[in-house]
Amino acid sequence: MAKAKNVRIIENKSEVGAGTRGASLGVDAIKIAGHDFRSSFFKTHRSVAIPDDNAALYTGFDSRYAKRIRSVLKMHERIGAAVRDTLRDGRFPIMLSGDHSNASGTIAGIRMAYPDSRIGVIWIDAHCDLHSPYTTPSGNMHGMPLAIALGEDNIENKVNDLDYETIEIWEMLKNVGGYSPKIEYRDLLFMTLRDFEEQEAALIKQHKVKNFSTNDIRKTGVTKVCREAIKYLSQCDKIYISFDVDCLDPTVSRGTGTPVKGGINEREAADIILDLLQNERVCCLEFTEVNPTLDSENVMAETVFEILQKVVRQLEMNT
Repeated sequence: MAKAKNVRIIENKSEVGAGTRGASLGVDAIKIAGHDFRSSFFKTHRSVAIPDDNAALYTGFDSRYAKRIRSVLKMHERIGAAVRDTLRDGRFPIMLSGDHSNASGTIAGIRMAYPDSRIGVIWIDAHCDLHSPYTTPSGNMHGMPLAIALGEDNIENKVNDLDYETIEIWEMLKNVGGYSPKIEYRDLLFMTLRDFEEQEAALIKQHKVKNFSTNDIRKTGVTKVCREAIKYLSQCDKIYISFDVDCLDPTVSRGTGTPVKGGINEREAADIILDLLQNERVCCLEFTEVNPTLDSENVMAETVFEILQKVVRQLEMNT
């Protein structure tokens, strides 16, 4: 069972990797949810903030196939440093992030803190985010964080021809922190994955990446699925959990940029995270893609806040 953790909440409002505006407001929406619930959570758990580069949203794109890649690179360097320092301080980082491109910055920070460790990733998301600039249909970099962490170009399935400058910055992005790849396919596991393009599907098939679908979770049960997930990553020294709110079914809330039918409900989501966190090797958790501009009555942020409270309560207890 996991020992009590010293939690540090890190705010990252960057949304430069998203295709729809509004994810930068997600952190404040979660705080407002806490206020509406008359909770003292954010008074007793002071957060630290990473400076964003959202001003770049008004200056156009660096590349058609890697929009605002310079800003994404800048953010990865900042995020990586913050996560590295938090882990070295002996704290457990909980990331409250804008868009999902930030996650590969978080993974970079874990790799920098634990350069000799094997890092597992549990990606709870409707999407697999395995595109590169060579395969992306949109150029939005929140569809690329796992490709960045894996050092994956997917040239075999390329559909885009890149200019030299984009290639150069993409290589820099993959190598943030001095390591590439930062994780391996064998140490990656999906939950609730259900929406991806054929170029991503080819990688999943080639590398036989494990996915626990919504149906698997309901048929097998949360406890057994989480036990199997932890067993699947048994060779990993550290485990990172990335929770994109679009893993939730749109009937819960549409407060995210890319909702997809067939997701889990809020209780299942909370149970999955709390169950996984019982394993001592889990070292970091990230919540991402809350977009209150697409929501009604801040429901998505309220859902995340309720999970966040339970998570921190469990982590701080000596279980």
